[in-house]
Amino acid sequence: MAFVVVRVRGHAKIQHTAVETMDMLKLNRVNHCVVLPENKTTQGMLQAVKDYVTWGELGHESIARMLLQRGEITGGDKLTDAHVKDNSKFTSILSFAKALEKGEAKMADVKGLKPVVRLPPPRKGYEGTRKSYVDGGSLGYRGKDIERLIDRMLEMPRGEK
Repeated sequence: MAFVVVRVRGHAKIQHTAVETMDMLKLNRVNHCVVLPENKTTQGMLQAVKDYVTWGELGHESIARMLLQRGEITGGDKLTDAHVKDNSKFTSILSFAKALEKGEAKMADVKGLKPVVRLPPPRKGYEGTRKSYVDGGSLGYRGKDIERLIDRMLEMPRGEK
């Protein structure tokens, strides 16, 4: 399994240890997203920054959609199936997403792929940036419900295609 982690809160009034942990996770700005393997180290880091991020398990279809729409390679170009096929052992973005979901791959397995996915803010905004998800806010672990948040972030605004 893999975790999808999204930074929800900005940089004001953050504990120093949380700043260092978010730097290690490469979550430097609000709405930045990373895909991390599920292990004890990752879980410990997420507990250290639980008041600033939200995370959960995302299905491979949603990971593939996120990478197809918002994935970038060095140079600023969009991620394509051809780039994945030429620069990794995977045949397409979907096969790469399946491996990411199972924890068999990392973002670094595709050469040139940026480790951070820059997402737009969710449509209708976050639920609340100071409360945990179980209390009606946006922070902390949300399990499979992360899919709804990512879908709201990937929705195209009116007038765009």
